[in-house]
Amino acid sequence: MAQRTVDAAAIEAEVDQIRSLGIDALRARWRMLFGAVPPKGLTKDMIGRMIAYRIQEEAFGGLDRETVKLLDRLARGEKPKRRLKTGTVLVREYNGERHTVTVVPDGFLWRDMAYSSLSIIAQAITGTKWNGPRFFGLRVPSHPNNADVAKDSRSQKQKPAKRNCSSVRASDRRGGNG
Repeated sequence: MAQRTVDAAAIEAEVDQIRSLGIDALRARWRMLFGAVPPKGLTKDMIGRMIAYRIQEEAFGGLDRETVKLLDRLARGEKPKRRLKTGTVLVREYNGERHTVTVVPDGFLWRDMAYSSLSIIAQAITGTKWNGPRFFGLRVPSHPNNADVAKDSRSQKQKPAKRNCSSVRASDRRGGNG
């Protein structure tokens, strides 16, 4: 396949020219590029931006396959998946003990041992099965009344230490009537 050369300065000039067009000229340009009339709800600014994008897309290429898939998932309302970078440190306190997990290229490092998943580490810490990303705070529960989170928050809550103070108010100590 022959390599196509693109004059970036010419593309930039064409995009600048789009910015100066009136609404009727933009609609005509849209019909030329897309083969149909622009949707009625689009403003002059949006029509211009979409034409400019199409010009650049044709000149330099469009989005890669992974980006298109990501945008499709986001458009459907899916939450993006988090990618933890090597070296990221996750800290979780459980039953008064602080647990530190480091992300390494092939998994996770906890207590100088390598693990393939956070769920295995969470189970080793708690003695029960857990969703590892949720245990380490990387995911929020889908329902606010999730039993796992409620159970965990109860076990983590500690009552504040009572101060050495009397429940009797100072005015009552003087022996007065009120």
